[in-house]
Amino acid sequence: MKTMSALEFESVTAGQSLPSLTKHVTVEQIRQYAEASGDRNPIHLDDSFARSAGLPGVIAHGMLTMAFANQMVTDWLGDRSRLKRLQGRFAGMVLPGDDVTVSGSVASKDEATRRVLINLVVTNQRDEKVFNKGVAEAEFPPQRSSTHAA
Repeated sequence: MKTMSALEFESVTAGQSLPSLTKHVTVEQIRQYAEASGDRNPIHLDDSFARSAGLPGVIAHGMLTMAFANQMVTDWLGDRSRLKRLQGRFAGMVLPGDDVTVSGSVASKDEATRRVLINLVVTNQRDEKVFNKGVAEAEFPPQRSSTHAA
């Protein structure tokens, strides 16, 4: 699905920074994610339960943080179907009220396969990593020929 004009493979360079994405995390957003994902673990929904489990209160789902990383990459690509893989390591808790920022850069570009690897990290407003060792892989369609067979 194209979300805006699709990025051209030829315009991508190794080392290039992607536009960052910042999200403000709210209790309502966490509740909506719990409902949509089916993950209704009380550490995400019940403040007193989360505190009894040793947490500072409810925490966001790790996969919600990963979804923010996904959004940043697909916004940059302009075509969601180009994203083939995204992985990373959850490195810290995300709490309601946190501002999380996804940043990334092109690690490599393979001309033969038209694939691009992107390194990703998500930090909170205290510059603490909450998602790291993130890697996304995108594949661009074959280059169109400028000549057409008659």
